[in-house]
Amino acid sequence: MTDWGQLYRDHVDAISALAPTLTEEQLATTVPATPQWTVHEVLAHLAGGASDAVTGRMDGAPSGEWTERHVGERRDHSVDQLLAELRGNEDALVETQADSPRPAFVWNIAVHHADIHEALGLPRLDERFWQPVTEALAPRFPDAMAGVPPYELFRAGFSRRSRAQMQGWGTGLSAEELDELCIFGPREDDQPVPA
Repeated sequence: MTDWGQLYRDHVDAISALAPTLTEEQLATTVPATPQWTVHEVLAHLAGGASDAVTGRMDGAPSGEWTERHVGERRDHSVDQLLAELRGNEDALVETQADSPRPAFVWNIAVHHADIHEALGLPRLDERFWQPVTEALAPRFPDAMAGVPPYELFRAGFSRRSRAQMQGWGTGLSAEELDELCIFGPREDDQPVPA
């Protein structure tokens, strides 16, 4: 059984190591998988979402209005401030996620961590960061997806692959069947795929 709390901590550690090394240009890079956020704004979302979860500011979650509120509140924060906030809420958030059958905030950080890597052309995340999430999503995927690489299932499950990219897998599933696999609905824009 996956230790979701530890997986969350592992992501926080990795993001806390990566973010301070990013240049201003990298931090200003648009992340295609998100609602046109920059890398800096994705960091603001991770800090803001965690803060909202532990303080109970969940009205409207997970809507665009909810995320835009906490991202907007942190747009001018430095990377150090965002990481300090993320770290400051880590223990409390882990308590809420550790035994959850659907640990939304662990999945959220895993997805956005991969978003940052893909947007910046960094190597694919190590499988320890995403494989447990893919395994948890496995019941969503029909047998026709058996030949699809697990990382691609992880990305597709969270609407991080376009309809055309998914059709390129040659599963024989219709566009409509593929659309149903995407938690946040289908997308038309091709996404960067790590080598």
